[in-house]
Order: sequence, then structure tokens, then C-alpha cells
Amino acid sequence: MIATQYQIGGSLEHNDPHYVIRVADTQLYEALMSGEFCYIFNCRQMGKSSLLVRTLHRLRGEGYQCTVIDMSNIGSENITPIQWYKGIMYDLGLGLNWLSEINTDVEKLEREGLSTLKILSQLIDDLLTVFFPNERIFIFIDEVDSILSLKFSIDDFFALIRYYYNQRNIDEKYRRITFAIFGVATPSDLISDRQRTPFNIGRAIELEGFKWEEVQPLIQGIEGKTLDPESFLRAILDWTSGQPFLTQKLCDLVVKHLEKREILNRKISAELMVEEIVRSRLIQNWESQDEPEHFRTIRDRLLGNQKNAGRLLSIYQQIWQDLEVIADDSRDQTELILSGIIIKSEGYLKIRNKIYREVFNLTWIEKQLHALRPYSQSFEAWIDSQKLDPSRLLSGQALIDAQNWARGRSLSNLDYQFLAESEEQDRLRVQQ
Repeated sequence: MIATQYQIGGSLEHNDPHYVIRVADTQLYEALMSGEFCYIFNCRQMGKSSLLVRTLHRLRGEGYQCTVIDMSNIGSENITPIQWYKGIMYDLGLGLNWLSEINTDVEKLEREGLSTLKILSQLIDDLLTVFFPNERIFIFIDEVDSILSLKFSIDDFFALIRYYYNQRNIDEKYRRITFAIFGVATPSDLISDRQRTPFNIGRAIELEGFKWEEVQPLIQGIEGKTLDPESFLRAILDWTSGQPFLTQKLCDLVVKHLEKREILNRKISAELMVEEIVRSRLIQNWESQDEPEHFRTIRDRLLGNQKNAGRLLSIYQQIWQDLEVIADDSRDQTELILSGIIIKSEGYLKIRNKIYREVFNLTWIEKQLHALRPYSQSFEAWIDSQKLDPSRLLSGQALIDAQNWARGRSLSNLDYQFLAESEEQDRLRVQQ
């Protein structure tokens, strides 16, 4: 197999020549240096971890103390609150090269009978006053969405981070500690108790797809394989719209094709060659070719929650059909955006790129909706009649079964209309 220099999946090394510097790199660095708490929330495989690694290395290179707390590494299954908090403390000590001293500190505080949260709070105070009394500390929290599967609340942990943020104007030492949180989540996910003050601090750093003026590092792998590498890179971006994983993967596939002698002898435009590769290697039979996993991650995010899958698919169907769907930051829309398939653009929701539009096409949408609804045949016949044929509505036990199925689920507006009209017609039938 021909090896290329592109990395498909996983975080890039801080000095990887194919790392694409985006606006977010500058925004995150400048925000952290100014003491702002930051969060970088986006869908998977958008380059969050690579951004973390590069920013961390840059700050360490400038002499600052940095550590990473990987929430997925701490665990979420069969773990107790004490074990979870100790995992946080371990990562703090390990990343700052003070593990033995911190372990001693923790053992002393445990003997005093303090709660794990209070021990963590005291430990961070000691980091600021004893271990690093004059230095700035940057704490990166990665894979924060792992907390969503915990069986216990960790609201207190994020309340503690908010406390440090709010104390900066009261106690100057807290100006020397800064947090950056990464993951597939929203700020409202971090504190689950709606009776508590929400996690409403910090600055959101938007992580967008690669722009043409940013992707020059990617052209290195194509140069020497063709006389017009820019045309190939433009064709790649036309399909991926700069989605990082797909862009790296398509660059890799294109280079491998260009290096085959039979390809070199063909007179074919860059646009047509890239389209052939996209259709044969990404879109056709995508479920069997999806390695490393990408499309299946999006699919599972859309269909994973049976209670709102129908609603998500219905909204996505409207967007696919080019109906204007105004962005309203609702939970359903947020879920679609976190799946990666949708972006906000000028106040409306749009499909992120042409590849997603082809993979998750109208046939796929209708197939999934048909599998979800127990009344699909009647519903689709009613839609085909322009919602005018009352004989397609449900009645009797079929209506009762459909209502029981719908209870507790988030459905499309058309589903609710279909069930409401079925109920009204059934009521009139009984009265007669």
C-alpha cells in the first residue's frame, strides 16, 4: 500500500507539517493569554484535540505550566464519585510533574476528613500558592462529553470552575489559573441541576472548516504528483467544505490515485477525478468503507436516541429539501449541529458539505423514518394525498397503539398533525 503523509483521524502532533492553522488557533491562544476561560464545543473529528495539543505545546514552550485532564481516560462506567475526583487530581499532578507531592497533599487532606470536592479545591489553591506561587497555570479539559454518561452528578466540579472565574476580581491568585474545555457538548450540559446557576462563563471559540487561504500546508503532499496541485485541492474542498477529517482523508485518497501509473496516463480534470474518488471510495457502500469511522458516528448520533430521532430526521429532511430552517438554538437543532451534519450559516441551518448530502440523502432519510414509525404506511399515504384523504388516518386500536408509541417522544410537526387529525376523526366516528 502506498503511504502518504496525511493523518486520518486522531490528533496531530504539534509540529505536524499538515496541521492547518485556523482563526480559532489565534483566538484560543489570545483568549487564554488574556485570562479568559474558554470552551471549544463542536462535533467529532473537527480538530479539537489537535488544537488542544498545539496550543498546549505553544504555552509550554513559552514557559507556562499546563496540564490536560482527559475525561474519557478517567472513566464513566462502574466508577464512584471519589474515584472520579481522584482521577482529576491524578491528571493535575501528572501533567504538572508534581504527582508525588500532590499525592502527599491529598493523603494529608483525606486524614482531615474533607470531602473530595474540598480536597480538590484545596489542592488547586496549593498549586497556586505553594507549588507555583508566581506562575500561570493552564488546565485543558478534554472529552468533556464523557461526563454525560456518569451515573452521578458532578455539578459541583463545574461550579468550582465558575467559582475560580468569579473570584478573579477578589483574589488575584485566581487570575493565574485558566481553564479551556473541549468536547461534543453545550455549556448547559455541564451543570445538570436546573435549580443551580447555569455554566454561563467564559468565551466560546468557534471551530470552523478549513478555508482556502488556510489549507496551504495540505498542498505539500499533492505537489510533485501533478502539474496543478491547486486544482486538486480546490476540488477536494468543494466536496468537503473544509471538514478536517474528510479533507485529510480525501487528500490521502487523491495522492494514492495520482501515484498510480494508470491514473497518470489518463487525461482527466482534477474536478472529475476527485468526484470519481469521492463516489467510489466514500459515498458508494459507505457503511462498509467507513474506516476510520466517521459517517457511522454521525448516523448513530442522529438515530441513537429513539425518543427524538424522528424529530431530528424531520428537521434534517426539511434542510435537505432546501426549505428555509431558521436557526433558533433549540435542543433539537443543537443535537443536529453536534452530530456534525448541519452548520449555522447566516441565521439558517445548512448541510455542512456535499458528501454528507450524498451519503445521508433523501432515500436514506425516508428509510429511517419508515423504520421508526409504526404507522408509516398510513402516514405516507396521507402525505401522498396532500393530507386530504381521511381514509388514511388512524382509528381504533391502531390509533391507540400509535398514541402509546408517540408518548414521551419528540416527533415532527407532520406526525403531530397526523395523530391529531386521526384522533379528531376517531372521536367523531364514535359519536356517530
